[in-house]
Amino acid sequence: MSKRAYFGTDGIRGEANRHPMTAEVALRVGMAAGKHFMSRDERRHLVVIGKDTRLSGYMIEPALVAGFTSVGMDVRLFGPLPTPGVAMMTRSLRADLGVMISASHNAFTDNGIKLFGPDGYKLSDEQELAIEARMGEGLETNLAGPADLGRVQRIDDSQARYIEIAKATFPRRLNLSGMRIVIDCANGAAYKVAPEALYELGAEVIRVGVNPNGFNINEECGSTAPAAMQKAVKEYRADIGIGLDGDADRLVICDERGHLVDGDQIMALIAADWSRREKLRGGGVVATVMSNLGLERFLAAKGLKLERTQVGDRYVMARMRQGDFNLGGEQSGHLILSDFSTTGDGLLAALQVLAVLKESDKPMSALARQFEPVPQKLENVRFAGGKPLENEAVKAVMADAEQRLTGTGRLVVRASGTEPLIRIMAEADDEDLVRQVIKEIAGAVKKAAA
Repeated sequence: MSKRAYFGTDGIRGEANRHPMTAEVALRVGMAAGKHFMSRDERRHLVVIGKDTRLSGYMIEPALVAGFTSVGMDVRLFGPLPTPGVAMMTRSLRADLGVMISASHNAFTDNGIKLFGPDGYKLSDEQELAIEARMGEGLETNLAGPADLGRVQRIDDSQARYIEIAKATFPRRLNLSGMRIVIDCANGAAYKVAPEALYELGAEVIRVGVNPNGFNINEECGSTAPAAMQKAVKEYRADIGIGLDGDADRLVICDERGHLVDGDQIMALIAADWSRREKLRGGGVVATVMSNLGLERFLAAKGLKLERTQVGDRYVMARMRQGDFNLGGEQSGHLILSDFSTTGDGLLAALQVLAVLKESDKPMSALARQFEPVPQKLENVRFAGGKPLENEAVKAVMADAEQRLTGTGRLVVRASGTEPLIRIMAEADDEDLVRQVIKEIAGAVKKAAA
């Protein structure tokens, strides 16, 4: 595959107003993606654009609009809307392309551009490379004539539409009356829609992280900083806490005692419920190499399989489509429920957990630990340059570690796709062995990188 100049593992991302997250690059993306998705027929072509609450969204959005309209594409603007909402609306409005302006769980200083095809799925590597090739063309080529410029319109009811779609995924036989729920929206894209959806389903809603000011997205709140949610759960004696990230495509949950529940446990809970109701397809769940071995054993005990992919929700989704699975996700809380959505959706995943909680008539703490996690340790080793994983000494240490873990655990060592880091993960029933293996590999990588 050709080397990518702009697109990474999840669209284009970087520090706002620094390459590649500049107005000029956004303009080029609009022009290039517009040309790529405009077929040769005579109909009007449409792109829909959503964003989170970062200050830099006010710079990136108009630059994208200028690019799309300059090649003759009509634009519909949603304003703040979760990433999965943009994916849904791309399909429901029969748009040729969907765009989300967000850097997900990153600080406000970053921003990003994610693209969705007309089917609501993230673009393939081949499509992204084709758009990159067009971005190198001159800005004056293939422009629309004065009468053929794209028209721009703001869709005022986009948030209401998403709320109705989300509510429709909750079982009709149930409602949330009598439940007190803390929802932390990370001062991000879901700050209006998530609390409103829960309220309309009958819950008493305690709102956290719902006052965005352009700078405070993900700041000491949301799924990556859940302490505020945990504190509110205990303070208000809530039944459950739900924390979303900046673009609401992932979540973390805490029980009524404030104890955190990770993505693996949430997948286990939903998988067990769906399997019991004969709603689970594909014979199991799709997760990444980072998911805990305990999840794999839990599913196996129920006659279900765990299919693993490389890290990244796009790879999880690809395997789900290939094998007709309807549940997949990552330990980090990206959960994909393909009966309802084409990408990770924190609110929809939370609603499935709430359905189980409501019907079980048990506290969340009784449901939170579906399986006993196998001891797992992660360590990141930064390196200045070169390819430490190709070093013979590092290879030898890794081979020895894999042999010692055979039958009782797993080892995953990989280079980060976004930073100069080697990520080392080991898990096994023997916690001392896990620590030793991680220490030896990290030491070898540091030595090789010195």
